[in-house]
This record gives sequence, C-alpha cells and structure tokens, in this order.
Amino acid sequence: MHDIRAIRENPNAFDVAMKRRGLTPMSESVLKLDEERRSMILAAETAQAAQNKAAKDIGAAKASGDTTAFERLREEVSAKKSEVTELQNAAKALDAQLTELLASLPNLLHSEVPDGADENDNAELRTWGTPREITFEAREHYEIDAVKTGMDFETAAKLSGSRFVVLSGSVARLHRALAQFMLNTHIEENGLTETWTPVLVKEEMMYGTGQLPKFGEDSYQTTNGWWLVPTAEVTLTNIVNGLTVEQASLPRRYVAHTQCFRSEAGSAGRDTSGMLRQHQFEKVEMVSICHPEESLAEHDRMTRCAEGILEKLELPYRTVVLCTGDIGFGATKTHDIEVWLPGQGKYREISSISVCGDFQARRMQARFKPADGGKPQYVHTLNGSGLAVGRALIAVLENGQQADGSVQIPSVLVPYMGGKTSLNADGTLS
Repeated sequence: MHDIRAIRENPNAFDVAMKRRGLTPMSESVLKLDEERRSMILAAETAQAAQNKAAKDIGAAKASGDTTAFERLREEVSAKKSEVTELQNAAKALDAQLTELLASLPNLLHSEVPDGADENDNAELRTWGTPREITFEAREHYEIDAVKTGMDFETAAKLSGSRFVVLSGSVARLHRALAQFMLNTHIEENGLTETWTPVLVKEEMMYGTGQLPKFGEDSYQTTNGWWLVPTAEVTLTNIVNGLTVEQASLPRRYVAHTQCFRSEAGSAGRDTSGMLRQHQFEKVEMVSICHPEESLAEHDRMTRCAEGILEKLELPYRTVVLCTGDIGFGATKTHDIEVWLPGQGKYREISSISVCGDFQARRMQARFKPADGGKPQYVHTLNGSGLAVGRALIAVLENGQQADGSVQIPSVLVPYMGGKTSLNADGTLS
C-alpha cells in the first residue's frame, strides 16, 4: 500500500516510480480521487456542524416558547441529518475507491533494481560451485532409475489431476529429510524461530501480504471463504497484523515448513513434466520483521541463509537481482537463487528473497514504538524461501545421479537417512 501523503508531496517521483514498473503516470488519477474524497469529507463535516448548531438552537427556541422557530429548526435538523448521512456515505465510498486503487498498484522499486524487460535482464551477483562434469547423458529427475519407483505422477493424476505427485519409499524419505535439514539449519545456525502456522487463512490476511485483491486467481479459496496459503509468507508476516510492537522486539525472524498451494494460473504449458511446478508443494519459508534502517542488511542476511543451505548440500547455484520487468508486485528489491539442474542443463529458481519495505506493513497496519519514544512507525517486512523443498529434491537427485541409475546422497543428509549414502537404481537405500 502506498502513502497518499507522499504522492501528494511528490507526484512526479511517484509517476517515475510507476513508469519503472511499466505503468503509465498514475498520480493525476490518484490525486483527483483523493481531492474528491477530501472535499466530500469536508462537506460532511460542515453539514454535521450545521446540524449540531441547529440542534442547540432547538433547545433555545423551545425554552423561549417560540413555537414557529422550534418547528422550523426541527425540520432543519431532520433535513441536515439526512444530508450528513448521504455525504458520509459518499465520503466512505470515495475512500474505498482510493484504497482499492492504491492497493492495486505495485511497490516502489529500490534504486539498486536494474532496468529490464524480463528474466533475461536480471543481473548476476555471484555464483558458487562448479557444475559437475557428467560423462553420461544427464537425465531429468523423473527419468532417473532410482527415482521411478518413488515418484508417481499417474496415481497423483487419478487422485487429483495434473501437476500433483505421489512420493513414496526412499524418495519420500529424502524429501522429508531435506525439510528437516533446512529447518534445523535455520533454527540452530541462523537464529530463526521455528513456527507452525495454519494453511487456511482469512481473506484479510491474503490482503495484508498483497496476494489480494489483484492475484486471487493464483490461489485457492474454500467454499466458506478461507484461502489456502500460497506460501507461509502469508501467515508468518501477518503475525504482526494490527500490532504496534516495541522496537526492542525487532528484528523478529521466523521460519516455517508448510504445505503451499498455487493454481499456477499464468503458467499453462510451462514445466508440465516432473515436479518442478506443482499445485501443492512444500516450502521452508523465512520471514523477517525489522526496523526500516535494517531492512537492506536483513535482505542480504536472509539471502546468505538460503545460499548456505545449497552450499551444505553441495549444489552449484547463482544469485541474481531481479530487474524491473521480473520483480514481484510487493517487493522493492528481490534476490533470486537459481540452482544448477544437470537434466535441464541450466539454472532454475529455488529461492526468491524479497524486501518489501513498509508496503505490506501499511496494508496490515503493523507498527513499532521507537525506543526514543517517538511516534509509532511502520515496520519493514521481508520474506524468502529457505528453500522450496520439492525443487531441492529435484536438484539433489539430478546433481547426485550416477551412470548406473543410482543417486549419491549429499553427506549432510546422511544422518537424516539413517546413515545411508546412496539411493540405488531399484529405489532402495544403501
């Protein structure tokens, strides 16, 4: 959500910011609606004042015995009351229109975000690791012999339709091991607070983090009005919804492992094979609530937390900063981490870490009390995958594949796999 006062004070800067987002100048229409709203509020207040004065005059007329004045004033009060109600309703309607308009506009971009049209214009920050030289024909995850018995798309399609999977046996265990490893690392080494949250949320929670109203088609809604979370960002960030917290309690760093649900409305025909893009998947999500002056440093810290998981798994990756044409609606700056997938012969996104500034906080009305006793300020919010569990499974399988159809398990996961180091070609562990 945008600060209307900031738009009033510097409409040209707002237009420049929207242009970077590929939008036409918006300040004129925003300020026109704002002026109509403020004028209607003033008219309602003026009419209310006139009503109050007439009400006082009624008492004086009655006390003086002036029946004519009393009846005239009573009729005037009745008329003013209707006028006030009408003006107040009109002001509320205009306020709702302005709020809806502001809620539909994306966040302002940080100056460090590079200009660009799409993902091809994202700027690489760094790479880690060297893709392993595979002397045989690298297979995609679902083609590897060791995986075939434990990754069942046919049964999932019978149960639920396309873009679902049934995992079983050693593959399911490896998937679970990855999630537990990620959680333990973030809790024990990165200082995040483990949190377990619902996957069904109220509509206002989806609004608070920016999934609604604009992106409702990307998520699933139940018949009784709940929404299935597309990510634990929704629940973790909304923990501070409507709160004013003490500055001393910041930063608040959360991590949660949850099921996530996405309709993938805009991805028809993309990644239809395998489990890269699913309607239901698991993610270990990180969220930070922090002081505005610390949010950029927190963004870098969260990025390192996610990168560290890949390094422990010995998976080559690259980190990019998203350009203006690829960045998400609510972010002011985003780092994507892309893991190397030998089966595809390219890097694919496995984590997206975004700093949102006070954009979500304004929608949630989430503030903090400054330690010096000043006026409450909006917190800054950040979110990022640490990591997408299914995509991490894909990366482990493809990077660990061997010529005989087996998969070498990363050493950091061996304790989670009962000491087993290999997923054999027949799907068993050894």
